[in-house]
Amino acid sequence: MSKSNAYETDILGLLFNATPISLVADDTATTPLTNLYLALHSSDPGEAGTQTTNEVAYTSYARVAVARTSGGFTVSGNSVVLAADVDFPACTGSTATATHFSIGSLASGAGKIFYSGTVTPNISISTGVTPRLTTGTTITED
Repeated sequence: MSKSNAYETDILGLLFNATPISLVADDTATTPLTNLYLALHSSDPGEAGTQTTNEVAYTSYARVAVARTSGGFTVSGNSVVLAADVDFPACTGSTATATHFSIGSLASGAGKIFYSGTVTPNISISTGVTPRLTTGTTITED
């Protein structure tokens, strides 16, 4: 099974930029998401996981909101990238290693994961380290 390249772009545009898909879907719900939330994970949250599955837990960690607009994400073809680097709160205690990231629906709690992927290279987190996902962070729909 496969989607057309044009529809892959449409799906990414709908989710990441709130761009309607003519005759199929729009973003006019009473309270549509205005942000998506990036999370860091110590291992793959898997297809059955939520945003809390294997989520890192260093002191001061919090998910980061990214606007669901072209200012937050750049959609081109069947790929989407962060429009700007995203910094997580600096670690103020304990340690963790981020091997995966996810993009989901909630600022906290067991939100739905829309996409997840690996962090390369892994991020070793300890006191004073500010984890960062760069504009090289790419999601490809295919």
